[in-house]
Amino acid sequence: MVANGVFSGAEMAILSARRHRLETLAQQGQTSARIALRLAETPNDFLSTVQIGITLIGILTGAVGGSSLAKALEPLIGGISWLAPYRQGLSFAVVITLITYLSLLIGELVPKRIALAYPERLACAAAPAMHWLARRSAPVASLLSRSTDAVLRLLGVSRGREQAVSEEEIRALLREGAETGVFEEAEHDMMQRVMRLADRPIKTLMTPRTEINWLDLEEPLERNLAEVMASNHSQFPVARGSLDECQGVVRVRHLLAARMREEPLDLERMMQPPLFVAESARALAVLEEFRRSGIHLALVSDEYGGVAGLVTLNDLMEGIVGDLPSLEDQEEPQVTQREDGSWLVDGGLDLQTLNELLGQEIFDLERESRYHTIAGYVLHVLERIPREAEGFSRHGHRFEVVDMDANRIDKVLITRLAAESGMP
Repeated sequence: MVANGVFSGAEMAILSARRHRLETLAQQGQTSARIALRLAETPNDFLSTVQIGITLIGILTGAVGGSSLAKALEPLIGGISWLAPYRQGLSFAVVITLITYLSLLIGELVPKRIALAYPERLACAAAPAMHWLARRSAPVASLLSRSTDAVLRLLGVSRGREQAVSEEEIRALLREGAETGVFEEAEHDMMQRVMRLADRPIKTLMTPRTEINWLDLEEPLERNLAEVMASNHSQFPVARGSLDECQGVVRVRHLLAARMREEPLDLERMMQPPLFVAESARALAVLEEFRRSGIHLALVSDEYGGVAGLVTLNDLMEGIVGDLPSLEDQEEPQVTQREDGSWLVDGGLDLQTLNELLGQEIFDLERESRYHTIAGYVLHVLERIPREAEGFSRHGHRFEVVDMDANRIDKVLITRLAAESGMP
């Protein structure tokens, strides 16, 4: 039974050991880790060896141990007068039950639980012995392997490929690392955002057209300079009459340098060519375009060729590290939690941030592309411009419009409901 447990534990440890940890140990010079890696990469002969050992031990235990223990137990049962006629069958049943119980406990369950608790450590400890046994039993193991392959071919079962690590497995490892203290909570959140960046459309990160500050070549220079002074942006799109006719981008530092040198300000001469990206582009692709071009501001074009919004390198960085508010932005935060646990959020808050805020995946961002902000979600549900104090209940929460800025939803109050029954 103990030998059975050794085989079972070694098998479970080698198969469940994490490959990257064994590779790390092997790179550090542990020979046993290299052997464990070889056994895990070619498990066919190794598993055959383990099964040979387990099967032989099981047969010997049943044949030898069962008969000898049953004979030793017969006199004890025969001493009980009313059980004496059944002593042979009872002794055999008791011994078989006891052997089965101990085989399962000591030979299977306990060693496998230990192997799952310390897979890499036990894999390294057992690998040299398992490798030695595999080489000694190679002829028999080869026969069993070929016979197994032949039977699988007859059954039409193909040899499955080793599956690549999925994104969900990586996310699970990140959660495990954060829970055990390997990662700081902020590091975990940042890595999660990095993994989502490749899937996020750029329109979820852009500044919408209605909020873009831009300079108009058809306006007097002093009016454009007043626009610059009233904003804290470092660069501005320059257009002619309409933002759809964007001509380029001008940096504030270039304006300041020219003014300090008392040179005439010529926006057309000082501006750089504009960079345009499609609103369907993914955030990671736009980040790569910023790196390639050296331009860190892009105008987002819609399907009709108009300007839908604007995105900067700072917007993409916020997609990774979270909000980076300026002093002006801190005066009115996007999210405020009230004393009763409800959330007062800005209508422009993106749904990914809202999912993180509420601690659950309320919005399926991979399937839903018609809206990307809480204001867009409210408009989608109501199918019209709402009035103040109007709301609805969905996904276990109450969504209520508390402030409108003309036709724009400015603030939404989100309250978690006690129960979800009866909600649309």
